[in-house]
Amino acid sequence: MHAITPLQLHRYEEAFASDPQRRLAMHALSKSELNDLAFVGGVAATLRHKFSLEIPTMEVTNQKESGRCWLFAATNVLRERVAKARNMEKFELSQSYLAFYDKFERANYFLESMMETANLPTDDRTVSFILSTGVHDGGQWDMFANIVRKYGIVPKDVYDETYQSSNTRRLNYILNRYLKASALRLRTLCRDGAAPDDLQAVKDEMLCKIYGFLCSCYGEPPKVFDFEYLDKDRGYHVETGLTPLTFAQRCGITALLEDTVSIIHAPTQDKPFNRTYTIRHLGNAADGQIIRHLNLSLEDFKGAILRQMQDGKVVWFGADVGHYHDRPLGMWDDHLFDYTLLSGLDLEMDKRDALDYRLSAMDHAMVLTGVHLEDGKPVRWRIENSWGEDRGDKGYYVCSDSWFNQYVFQAAVEKPYLGDLAALMSQEPIVLDPWDPMGTLAR
Repeated sequence: MHAITPLQLHRYEEAFASDPQRRLAMHALSKSELNDLAFVGGVAATLRHKFSLEIPTMEVTNQKESGRCWLFAATNVLRERVAKARNMEKFELSQSYLAFYDKFERANYFLESMMETANLPTDDRTVSFILSTGVHDGGQWDMFANIVRKYGIVPKDVYDETYQSSNTRRLNYILNRYLKASALRLRTLCRDGAAPDDLQAVKDEMLCKIYGFLCSCYGEPPKVFDFEYLDKDRGYHVETGLTPLTFAQRCGITALLEDTVSIIHAPTQDKPFNRTYTIRHLGNAADGQIIRHLNLSLEDFKGAILRQMQDGKVVWFGADVGHYHDRPLGMWDDHLFDYTLLSGLDLEMDKRDALDYRLSAMDHAMVLTGVHLEDGKPVRWRIENSWGEDRGDKGYYVCSDSWFNQYVFQAAVEKPYLGDLAALMSQEPIVLDPWDPMGTLAR
């Protein structure tokens, strides 16, 4: 390992002193926000909220101070189907109902994982990763599907938001603190040779307490309800005596989930295209289906998305939104900020290397609702976000196609839009490590 010498430092000082661009940047950065100085107005002018293909959708939703983007995006996709079938102008499904059972199921999944790895030390990489991740708000499409298959779904006015459901930081802190204390107890019992039935009895007591805590935070989930709504002509309708499962079935949600799969574009060497992948220790329901991704070339990935949108159906997708983002304007473009000119640093890295070197990974889920095509090729995409209406075009965002290519990693599409590629979903998936970047949306 080589230390910086005084001679080197002197040379660096002289290089800075003789560079007027760096000195100008120093003066500007002392009084201004970096993004404001790097902003490229000419690029922003090309990101107009006008699209050759735009699917009509409802007002945006707001996840507030929570990480439930994947649930908001999923319910925003499904509500369009429910509302269209019933000629409704406004409608929203309950994200809190799904979050309640996701938290509950994931607590059980965490405790089961802790018992499964009880023979490993806490500084083992897998155990350490599970402990450091804990139970939080994020999730994947297949995790959403698991909850709906098991518990159904309800309209938002049947099970509305509470303060805790919209502000989850302290809720998660308390839950994870209890889970780690519970993990210590269970792992100790495992190492002391406790019988499996005795372990499950102890875990059952823990889950009972967790259920009560979640009811205190979210409210007790409904078992039976009446679905009341007004159609676009202000006509009143009611469907009585529904359970969350029968509601999901009657609305066609259950069938749609069975026909929808997760595709990814991850051009890394460890993930050949046209193969399926799952991620070890990533899930929510212990009795649910595993997370399964089909990795496709960019051409096939975008082709499936476009075919579904051209058929008038919006698309759930996962991306890394932390790069080249102007939140007030609601724009993503990898040329929106000229950081290289301002900083003097070469910041280029392609998608494969950005994944391998942990520069980029999925951290947010949204809905694609439109695209502008020129000569049949995408130029920019319209995005329904869940951050409220005070940004972008009343909460709708736009991204350039080049940003899409670099920072969009996952989408949930119906099998018919995959064509012959749909048959690849039946492959036995390759198992990836828990820390693989294709699992970060659930972290």
